[in-house]
Amino acid sequence: MPSRTRSGAVYGIEAALIDVEVHVAPGGNGEIRIVGLPDTAIRESRARIEAAIRNSGFELPYRKITINLAPANVRKEGSSFDLPIAVAILASIGVIQREIDDTLIIGELALDGRLRPVRGALSVAMLARDQRVPYLIVPEANGSEAALADSVAVYGLRTLGEVVEHLNGRLQTRPHRYQPTTTQETPSDSEDFSEVQGQLHTRRAIEVAIAGGHNILLVGSPGAGKTMLARRIPSIMPPMTVEESLETTRVHSVAGTLPPGKGLVEHRPFRAPHHTVSDAGLVGGGSTPRPGEVSLAHKGVLFLDELPEFRRHVLEVLRQPLEERRVTISRAQMTLSFPASFVLVASMNPCPCSYLGDDRHECTCTPGQIQRYRSRISGPLLDRIDIQVHVPAVSYSEMTNVQPAEDSATIRRRVVAARELQLDRFKNTPARTNAGMSTRQMNEHCKLDEECNRIMEYAIHRLSISARGYTRILKVARTVADLARSVTIEPLHVSEAVRYRTMDMGAGHPNPSILSM
Repeated sequence: MPSRTRSGAVYGIEAALIDVEVHVAPGGNGEIRIVGLPDTAIRESRARIEAAIRNSGFELPYRKITINLAPANVRKEGSSFDLPIAVAILASIGVIQREIDDTLIIGELALDGRLRPVRGALSVAMLARDQRVPYLIVPEANGSEAALADSVAVYGLRTLGEVVEHLNGRLQTRPHRYQPTTTQETPSDSEDFSEVQGQLHTRRAIEVAIAGGHNILLVGSPGAGKTMLARRIPSIMPPMTVEESLETTRVHSVAGTLPPGKGLVEHRPFRAPHHTVSDAGLVGGGSTPRPGEVSLAHKGVLFLDELPEFRRHVLEVLRQPLEERRVTISRAQMTLSFPASFVLVASMNPCPCSYLGDDRHECTCTPGQIQRYRSRISGPLLDRIDIQVHVPAVSYSEMTNVQPAEDSATIRRRVVAARELQLDRFKNTPARTNAGMSTRQMNEHCKLDEECNRIMEYAIHRLSISARGYTRILKVARTVADLARSVTIEPLHVSEAVRYRTMDMGAGHPNPSILSM
């Protein structure tokens, strides 16, 4: 007798409903055949399913079993179909004795019948909610994650035997309950800015970047503290909202980076890929595309240390996510989009020998060498980095200063206050921070008086700033004003924003003449 179960296939971060149909034909030689565009992992599932069924104490008839994954014109991949196929087979031979159309099932089977976690459980749970399927069965390790989707009763079970007993009503199981909350605390293992001596200008630039969601480039000689400062950024990031946590959890669920049993991602991600990363590793890809580092950094920070060491074509693929806050990947069979709203934090040396602008070391590079080194980062990419700041070497007096520096909690309070102003400003719009302002919003919220316009005009002529660079300065100036709790942008705010264009100044460090007008 034919039987059917319901499952889900994940494409990007969305899931599609898949019907698993099983027909057991009389006679035959015990062959199990799977049709419906299955990938290699699904075709190999025949051996896993047969072993799991027998090792769970059930008998398979020595007949021809045909399994169809519908719709047949959509590619299916992964091991999450093991459990729904096994359940459909057991239903077709009468082991499961009730209709199961009201239940969506996913899970990988071990040979002994245990259930192993799968990717994308949260996306499948949201699919069940949207399709109004009331019940969802997942491996126990996926239970907390899947329970984040409201209006669905999620049952996290451990073995195929438990699934059969549950479906037959002989095992009373309580559905997983998970109430999404956010935490105001920073990660317990986060390093603190109070441990950093000196670097007041750089600390301020980082505060402005995080407060407004601006991309930032740290330029300085080795040992100046670029990486040390970047590693402490999570300690001043604002807390995640429930909506942001769900978006981030969904990406990490699809990528398979959620720890077993983990539910909501409560802290903003901090991703730091090595400079040997490929373009697919950075933005996502594969025959069936998976999220890359830019999507895993969604709502958090992407840190690229030693930026010129990354291959140029890899850096160029950052343009779309930096501009559009998402990644679109096209393949012959499908086009998928992944969210990628992150703050880019990058670091680099000012020149090949690393000592341009260092008062304690002489730079040995020629102008041509410096130009070739910096040309590894294209102008269009550099234009998309709002803040470019010189990180000077720390002096001996600063290193031996026993007075504690300002701690992360104090900086974080100012960042949170500035972010709250922006959330109120951009209420009911796609923008969440000043960095995401549209042109219309910028015209409304970044108006300049005559003195501010004079500073901007002078700076643009001196630095040959592009139109995109001009808008970046305006947005940064708006953030500086927010940190000062100022309704209008003042000349001091514009001057500070202009000072954060180190690479445009061409000398490896801020040019005081820009501000002394």
